[in-house]
Amino acid sequence: MKDEWNYPGEGIFVEPPVESGARARMVIEGVDLLEHLQTPALMVARGQVRFANAAAKSLLGAHIVGQDVRIAIRDPKAVAAILSESGGTARIPGLSTGGSVWEVDCKVVNGTDRIVSLYDLSERVSVAKSHADFVANASHELRTPLANVIGYVETLMNPKAGSNEELRERFLGTIRHEAQRMQALISDLMSLSRIEAVKHEAPSESVDVVHLARELTGEFRDSAHVELVTNCESAVVAGDRGQLLQVLRNLIDNALKYGQPGGPVHVSVEAASTGWLLVMVRDEGEGIAPEHLPRVTERFYRASNSRSRAAGGTGLGLSIVKHIVERHRGRFDIESRPGKGTTASLMLPLRDQ
Repeated sequence: MKDEWNYPGEGIFVEPPVESGARARMVIEGVDLLEHLQTPALMVARGQVRFANAAAKSLLGAHIVGQDVRIAIRDPKAVAAILSESGGTARIPGLSTGGSVWEVDCKVVNGTDRIVSLYDLSERVSVAKSHADFVANASHELRTPLANVIGYVETLMNPKAGSNEELRERFLGTIRHEAQRMQALISDLMSLSRIEAVKHEAPSESVDVVHLARELTGEFRDSAHVELVTNCESAVVAGDRGQLLQVLRNLIDNALKYGQPGGPVHVSVEAASTGWLLVMVRDEGEGIAPEHLPRVTERFYRASNSRSRAAGGTGLGLSIVKHIVERHRGRFDIESRPGKGTTASLMLPLRDQ
């Protein structure tokens, strides 16, 4: 009867290597090396999982050691790659979570042993999909007003339509509106691009948010009812003044667009003893339905397409706000109930004085 050989630390007994003791030592060293990897890794022999490192056990469960690989990894393409004569690669959707994507990479060593590595591609795939969706959405948003502009211009080029002064004025007004819509969208796209380019660089300028809020709310004094309440005379954060001004302007503009016509819009700036600054912008409009709240900061997401476009929204305002607040190491939140208005709030760390 053949002697049994034990992989270190596993308590799993397999048949001894058929070659020399040098090969056995090499296998032991390989197992020891795999154990220290953060990447999930398995050793498979004759279709059975002989070893799994801690990362693999955390991902697939400790019970996989000693199991048939077809049970340990229940994906036909992955199993085919592992059991093929020369090894191979395959992608597995939903291995860890519903939306995850993993790559299985199998290398054949010493003729029969197979080392299987699992790589989490979820973030890479998600980023690629986000970029593709972004380009598609941006193209769609630009295509609609551009098509309208071209259509009205071509109509005006018709001598009969062009000679009708009333029709001409109405069409030119539409052309101007659509051109302004494209201009606003391009401006927001460029703004978002600039923000993402510096998102890993923490801003360091000293910005007094109370002064900034007073300056901005003063701009609306003659056109809308925007009131400011603050519990301090000064609240300084480490920030980018232009970006923080953009955050406040976007939130107040949103409150005026989707709240009651002309206001009121309530702005509050409160410094807390915990070292955080709380800024809230509240309107008294129709509010947002609960199912839309988790997605309102996504690019181009609109709770109401017709209402947003009628108000001149680009679908990027809250996404810009979220990116700026995150760059400032802060937190952003939206609370709303239908018929009760909407409150946008952000928290920023105060700078030590």
